Amino acid sequence: MLIPIQITSKAEAEIKHIMLHKNIPAEYFLRVGVKGGGCGGMSYALGFDKPKPEDQQFDINGIPVLIEKKHYMFLMGMQIDFFEGEEARGFTFVNPDIPKRHDQ
Repeated sequence: MLIPIQITSKAEAEIKHIMLHKNIPAEYFLRVGVKGGGCGGMSYALGFDKPKPEDQQFDINGIPVLIEKKHYMFLMGMQIDFFEGEEARGFTFVNPDIPKRHDQ
């Protein structure tokens, strides 16, 4: 099955650091999903979890990843990146296939 997401090298390094140093149990996977719709549209979620029967499992650069089957199509083409700035840091979801909007 086609892997729907990409993980940048910065995000990969941060995920592996968390798995190694934050007491994440060995049997847990990185869960990638979507939340709600509503006025704000889709938001994306990352966390660590045990596999469930409705999950699809992937290995992305040595990171065990879970995606619920119903979330698969919403994540297609998404890229997970990690941003670290002076005032904020965290994971971001970007779809590189969608052009950025340029206001005039």
